[in-house]
Amino acid sequence: MTRSAVPLHAWLILGAALVAVSSAGAVLQIIEGVPPILKASWRLQATSVLLLPFAIMQWKKMDEESRQRFTEQRNLGILIGSGICLFLHFGLWVWSLDHTTLTHSLLFVTAHPLVFVVGLALLGRPLHVRQSFGAVIGFIGVAFTLIGAGGDGEVTLLGDLAAFGGAIAIVGYLAAGRTLRSWMPLFVYAFPVTAIGAILLTIASMGIEGSAFSSVDTNLSVFGWMDPIWLPAVLYLAIGPGLVGHTGINAVLRWISPVVISVSVMIEPILGTVIGMILGTATAPDPWTWFGGGLILLGIYGVTTATGQKISADAEE
Repeated sequence: MTRSAVPLHAWLILGAALVAVSSAGAVLQIIEGVPPILKASWRLQATSVLLLPFAIMQWKKMDEESRQRFTEQRNLGILIGSGICLFLHFGLWVWSLDHTTLTHSLLFVTAHPLVFVVGLALLGRPLHVRQSFGAVIGFIGVAFTLIGAGGDGEVTLLGDLAAFGGAIAIVGYLAAGRTLRSWMPLFVYAFPVTAIGAILLTIASMGIEGSAFSSVDTNLSVFGWMDPIWLPAVLYLAIGPGLVGHTGINAVLRWISPVVISVSVMIEPILGTVIGMILGTATAPDPWTWFGGGLILLGIYGVTTATGQKISADAEE
């Protein structure tokens, strides 16, 4: 696919999607005084509500064969597994926002291409040379970035590891999506997965953080996001990063190469930090983060572009 073949509105959609996705971390940090897992559950609860009507419309348009395929045990198992991965991703990532800087959290949670390469290596799959070099450079960057955990009081090793755990979890979510989205409509896939993630996060928050269905304190209520204090921020998270962001990125796959989109998404840690600085939730990164973060992004770029070339070569054979 050549750039000239891509319509202008596709680039505009991708740009809006990247800004929306990048703003999620800073907006979540604005919701102060609310336990992190509960915040994550609010995000997915609100997104599920918005996805439901679209899922119903797409379900009605599906033929009987596709509906039966949806209910097959294997496909239901993949949907549930995807929901569990989304639960772990959001739970770990939002928790990390309370335990490290916004920049560190975004750098580590978007490092899933590095996780992907390690997974291929562990499975004994052949790697493109640039995939291997990219992974090595990326993990060297991780090591340098972690040095900041000893010097910046806001940065903690545990917070960085939680964000990286979120990156590991999202690999499973992406793998499930690649399997099911080849035939399953976008919202028919997204709604149950998001709802499962929301339910699991709610249960986890009740067990770990003491949130409850009926609570005098809105900040500990399972449905506290409906309070006028938090409703604007949570609705933004559902509509902005949820619908405009993730749905927009899926939509432009029709015109723009997945590799181009994957490389574009690398701007999230940078753009997210800038948005955080504007909103007052982030400060300028320390030198170790600049250097290590640059190596991480360089490694991710190498892995992503090499993976795209390998997939294209395999398809031509």
